[in-house]
Amino acid sequence: MADVSLKEAALIVGVVAACYWNSLFCGFVFDDVSAILDNKDLHPSTPLKNLFQNDFWGTPMSEERSHKSYRPLTVLTFRLNYLFSELNAVSYHFLNLVFHVVVCIVFLKVCKLFLDNRSSIVASLLFAVHPIHTEAVTGVVGRAELLSSIFFLAAFLSYTKSKGPDNTIVWTPIAVTVFLVAVATLCKEQGITVVGICCVYEVFIAQGYTFPALLDTAIQILRGKGSIPFSMLQTLLKLIVLMFSTLLLVVVRVQVIQSQLPVFTRFDNPAAVSPSPARQLTFNYLLPVNAWLLLNPSELCCDWTMGTIPLVESLLDVRNVATLTFFCFLGSLMVFSLRYPGDSSKTVLMALCLIVLPFIPASNLFFPVGFVVAERVLYVPSMGFCILVAHGWKKLSNKSVLRKISWVCLAAVLFTHALKTLHRNWDWESEYTLFMSALKVNKNNAKLWNNVGHALENEKNFERALQFFIQATQVQPDDIGAHMNVGRTYKNLNKTKEAEESYMIAKSLMPQIIPGKKYAARVAPNHLNVYINLANLIRANESRLEEADQLYRQAISMRPDFKQAYISRGELLLKMNKPLKAKEAYLRALELDRTNADLWYNLAIVYIELKDPTEALKNFNRALELNPTHKLALFNSALLMQESGDARLRPEAKQRLLHYVKEEPQDSNGYFNLGMLAMDDKKDMEAEAWMKKAIKLQPNFRSALFNLALLYSQTGKELMALPVLEDLLRYYPDHTKGLILKGDILMNQKKDIVGAKTCFEKILELDPNNVQGKHNLCVVYFEEKDLIKAEKCLVETLALAPHEEYIQRHLNIVRSKIASLGAVEQSSLPSDVTAATEAKKKSFQNLKEAKREKTTTQSTADNKEHSKNKKPTEKNSVDKETPKKSTKEIKDIEKKRVAALKRLEEIERILNGE
Repeated sequence: MADVSLKEAALIVGVVAACYWNSLFCGFVFDDVSAILDNKDLHPSTPLKNLFQNDFWGTPMSEERSHKSYRPLTVLTFRLNYLFSELNAVSYHFLNLVFHVVVCIVFLKVCKLFLDNRSSIVASLLFAVHPIHTEAVTGVVGRAELLSSIFFLAAFLSYTKSKGPDNTIVWTPIAVTVFLVAVATLCKEQGITVVGICCVYEVFIAQGYTFPALLDTAIQILRGKGSIPFSMLQTLLKLIVLMFSTLLLVVVRVQVIQSQLPVFTRFDNPAAVSPSPARQLTFNYLLPVNAWLLLNPSELCCDWTMGTIPLVESLLDVRNVATLTFFCFLGSLMVFSLRYPGDSSKTVLMALCLIVLPFIPASNLFFPVGFVVAERVLYVPSMGFCILVAHGWKKLSNKSVLRKISWVCLAAVLFTHALKTLHRNWDWESEYTLFMSALKVNKNNAKLWNNVGHALENEKNFERALQFFIQATQVQPDDIGAHMNVGRTYKNLNKTKEAEESYMIAKSLMPQIIPGKKYAARVAPNHLNVYINLANLIRANESRLEEADQLYRQAISMRPDFKQAYISRGELLLKMNKPLKAKEAYLRALELDRTNADLWYNLAIVYIELKDPTEALKNFNRALELNPTHKLALFNSALLMQESGDARLRPEAKQRLLHYVKEEPQDSNGYFNLGMLAMDDKKDMEAEAWMKKAIKLQPNFRSALFNLALLYSQTGKELMALPVLEDLLRYYPDHTKGLILKGDILMNQKKDIVGAKTCFEKILELDPNNVQGKHNLCVVYFEEKDLIKAEKCLVETLALAPHEEYIQRHLNIVRSKIASLGAVEQSSLPSDVTAATEAKKKSFQNLKEAKREKTTTQSTADNKEHSKNKKPTEKNSVDKETPKKSTKEIKDIEKKRVAALKRLEEIERILNGE
């Protein structure tokens, strides 16, 4: 076996780098989104065992929606990429490029088994630059092909060493081969086909048999005129070991997929569900289509599903000529390679094996696949094609007449292929460029129109996206997904009526329920989302909630294990104030999937509605066990800990909020609540820093502005509170509590009676029945020495709040002064009214201390004595100064219920299935 020299390896590295350098600038596109961006198996927090329990896309193999593509070792390399660079696409593309270089070098070593050195280099260079490989190399998910090919070729090279001197068996290479076959299969399923290539190699190359010789030997044995030669017995022994090992791998693979084939629809592979003879004619026609892509890779397309290749429905279809020509050419090559001895026939035979055997899993011969044509599955078959081309070039170049022209043609082919590959790589730069390039090749594929629409939708260009989605419905009128896309885009454009019409069209295309027949076998499970999307649309209308619930129940009746239907119905039931039924829906969903952190989070919200904070916190914790970075669970569990009033929970609440702001550094709510925690712990400087951080991110943050001002007023920095209050009242001129606090500071610190009076009068303009504002205005009248007006004001205030003892007491004091003095003589109330400190001599402050919570606000707990009530009940929702329900008042309980429902609206946006 000839080795690959350093110069040859350097040449291959240089050629591959020249062809694929621009692939490093491409992003994650098409299938990369599902396999990389949406695949939780890449995250370090996911147990490694999940890689061996889930399919290539991160879906459990046991689930019906699983693609059944079992490639854990490939996913492991993705995980290593994520470990070092997370979602930096450059590292993923660079590793793919390295793997392609390795495949090319190992392929060169294989070529040297059957070709001379020069022809081997030609075959390897052609393989390195062939444009058909861009999908496998530049598309990140193509790594499955690359890794499988490395171990595929390594297994074959190992097997070639199993023949010892005097035709003895060397078992170590065979054992290594079996191991490498298993590894190749764990990278991609087609790796197992190398066993067939090893068998062909053993019989026709290593042992040198020809088909006529084998046939003659078999006839002699059957006639009893001879016995099986010893060398043939050894060959049979080796083949039995290989086949038994292969059978064992197949059994394990069947067990992994739990004896279930993946579910594909007629849109994925129309021929697979077509009747005879269209099914057979189309499948046979796809073979010359694939061969033509190898011969002339000028028009490449990332997606060949749906209507890309029309069905061959008749024997009179002219395309059958291409099928017939292909089989005639292939048959002639097989006859030549099997019938005649010699190096040339052996080279052709091995080339044909590399073309045919690895392609069998994608040929629809034994089971249907989820595509019509896929360029990446031609990665290994193209090796045989390159060997054939190099072998043919060798024959031509050995003839003196054709030598020069053969070199010119070779140079032209390599150069044009390299340029095409370089140009094709740019198509994979983004989803928009990829699918637009595909539409130039094929305009009859509705999926391509949909995908361009999705790319534009991701850029928030809904108007243009709608045009492509509508075109998809025109290309394929019965495409349920296309009508769903149109409906969703209309919804994003706030055209509710048009959205509902589109969803209704999609719903009308769904098959009717057939008793006893499995629904998923007749339509893609994700098409059931039409019920979810339609229900989510109409539930915005309070009068149609029952209608939305009926749609959810219809989806569940069609498929009892449809998890998303239970989730969405649970949200709706909570909105309908039916928390017990919502709890049942979530528990049913958890029976289907106990590893879904969002489900545990939703159940926690239900328990909040049921006024069971202990159970709510348990479910928040379960969500965080499954997903430690679950942002909503981090935030809301921290709030629940704050609201509990248990000081022992504050450290954990702080840690969760710190984790939350690390995940969401631009969300001011996280910093605000850290500030509230610090106020609870009497850490005033820390609280001030967090509040300022929240205000910096959101200058009009109402609660942060007010509570920072309150913090200043409570720590003897009243004058620092004034500019904060000015900002608050500039954004919210009707902020009653801010006006009261500002009036308090102006009266006590600035001695600005006029300014304080303006604040309190503004409050009464907004709310003439505000007891606190009116009482404080009475104090202003007293400070102005207008005792008659103060008396009248207090009488009116007492009428508004007849049970407030302090108002009656202050009225008595004023009347006492009027009776004793008969005129305005005093500048302040007597010190016996003071409820907090004798050092405060101003009457306003005395009244404030006498009923402290009343001088701040009648209905808030902003005073530090009740600081635990200043927590937000949800992210970006209700006013942060809403009091805690410790007063047991009905209105506070109702506010808590509304806050929980608003939290649910945020969850609804994440899990709506759209």
